[in-house]
Amino acid sequence: MPVSVEPTFVDETDHTSVQEESDNASAQEEAEVLRPHAEDAFADELAALAAQDDRPRPVRWKLSPWAVATYLLGGTLPDGTVITPKYVGPRRIIEVAVTTLATDRALLLLGVPGTAKTWVSEHLAAAVSGDSTLLVQGTAGTPEEAIRYGWNYAQLLAHGPSRNALVPSPVMRAMAEGMTARIEELTRIPADVQDTLITILSEKTLPIPELGQEVQAVRSFNLIATANDRDRGVNDLSSALRRRFNTVVLPLPDSVEAEVDIVSRRVDQIGRSLDLPTVPDGVDEIRRVVTVFRELRDGITADGRTKVKSPSGTLSTAEAISVVTNGLALAAHFGDGVLRPSDVAAGILGAVVRDPAADRVVWQEYLEAVVRERDGWKDFYRACREVSA
Repeated sequence: MPVSVEPTFVDETDHTSVQEESDNASAQEEAEVLRPHAEDAFADELAALAAQDDRPRPVRWKLSPWAVATYLLGGTLPDGTVITPKYVGPRRIIEVAVTTLATDRALLLLGVPGTAKTWVSEHLAAAVSGDSTLLVQGTAGTPEEAIRYGWNYAQLLAHGPSRNALVPSPVMRAMAEGMTARIEELTRIPADVQDTLITILSEKTLPIPELGQEVQAVRSFNLIATANDRDRGVNDLSSALRRRFNTVVLPLPDSVEAEVDIVSRRVDQIGRSLDLPTVPDGVDEIRRVVTVFRELRDGITADGRTKVKSPSGTLSTAEAISVVTNGLALAAHFGDGVLRPSDVAAGILGAVVRDPAADRVVWQEYLEAVVRERDGWKDFYRACREVSA
């Protein structure tokens, strides 16, 4: 039995001034939002795709599967509208993910930290349902109520168990409205809470035993979960739960150029949202950061000649984006506006040296054996040595 949502009625007296005040408040709030939801940040692209999308759409989908994939991967529409890529990687991965959501199978995005699992999850939900906010953030303390439902205890004490006292979770709302729910860091949720999903995903039903009722999922309900197995303290998925997901593994970028492209795009987006000035010729420093991270991750230099030790951290693409964004802010506020080695050196040190004892030795050996001997990297070597001293 779906959860009903009662409409809210507003007195229309002096509706013009009320509407103007509401519009002004909304515009001010939107201008001050640090990170808009995907459906807001890319509303123009989604609208352009919807207007020109003449392919079959599953029930309640805002776009066809083809248009959803185009929104994620980028492209140019027949009218010349450019859709910016949200994910840079193998096309087939996105096509499989979108196709999964068009079936009754839930989607599990799996990968090491920093492979854009959350980013892809958000944009898939925005393109499919027009709403990426039906989100459960997984932590070691996530309770069953976050996935099933909770109670308004004032109503519960005053009137006993009733639909008015029930507080639906994002998953319950998605079931009742045929939307896409998201669960971030599924493997951080305790195993007994994870298994709450088994009935939801297999029977497409959420029982409410306190009321002797149930919520049955309507068509187009689906769920996207993200997980990684690199962090400590994770809870492996039970075989019963894993069988109820189609798993798509998001890989690390397969080349330096692909990773540089990803970092450059995201740094540009973040910089514009923070009103940071555009840094000229910043791609050279971005390439250096990406090269350092990839070599330390892989345990070997790009030319394949020198083996290096790997630190304890993941040195993901997301961390490279953070290092460059921080360097961009340093260059803008405390430098001459040009991104230089001294702007990124401290960030690299912080990303590499997570274990002060072991990782510092790894970093020092890499500096002396690789960076010091590399042509054109003398300024970078000096900057790194200065912050490492």
